[in-house]
Amino acid sequence: MDPTNLAIGVVWYLAFVVSTTVHEAAHGLSAKKFGDPTAYHHGLVTLDPIPHIQRSPFGMLIIPILSYVLNGWMLGWASAPYDPYWAHNNRKQAALMSLAGPASNLILVIAAGSLIRIGMLLGHFHPPETITFTGVTAADSPGLANSSAIVISIFFSLNLILLAFNLIPLPPLDGSGVLMLFMQESAAEKYEHFLSQPGISLFGIVVAWNIFDKVLPVIQSVALAILYPGLTYQ
Repeated sequence: MDPTNLAIGVVWYLAFVVSTTVHEAAHGLSAKKFGDPTAYHHGLVTLDPIPHIQRSPFGMLIIPILSYVLNGWMLGWASAPYDPYWAHNNRKQAALMSLAGPASNLILVIAAGSLIRIGMLLGHFHPPETITFTGVTAADSPGLANSSAIVISIFFSLNLILLAFNLIPLPPLDGSGVLMLFMQESAAEKYEHFLSQPGISLFGIVVAWNIFDKVLPVIQSVALAILYPGLTYQ
């Protein structure tokens, strides 16, 4: 791997650690607000990434690096514990707790998009001819402006990836828990029983991984249409 790709890989990883830490802290904070302090008592309602890495070293160290080497972008996971009895007795609050993680990634996408628009207003950025994960925006000059464009593009792309992947409504992803918001109690009971079946989480991950390449382009097209009104990217 050449020095440029290595440097970009480091930026990807730092963005991944920050974004995943924010995601899991959002889960833990919302659970605490709704009456379940489990994540808080485990020290995971924090923006310090170390406790999250210690809890999920495989998902936060090995898989992100492997996915970058194989795909050129990063994906991984962490987790915030919760009380299943609380979740069973407070399904709507548990569903909102599930939604809090993707919502935090959406906020980071909006923040990165806002920085791109501000950069355009200041004359530092402009829409690129083609979109890549590291080139959501293009700089008008080399040096700091170009480096900033790459960093902001990675934050935008990565959080869009995390948002889209986690909202797939399959266990154990957050989108599966969010479905509880739209279910009657009887349906929620049956769905909860379904989720408890052995192997269902592994099955969900395999299916989600295989359909993700169809989900992401749709989410990306919507995001780019909002970021660059009137422009069309393939």
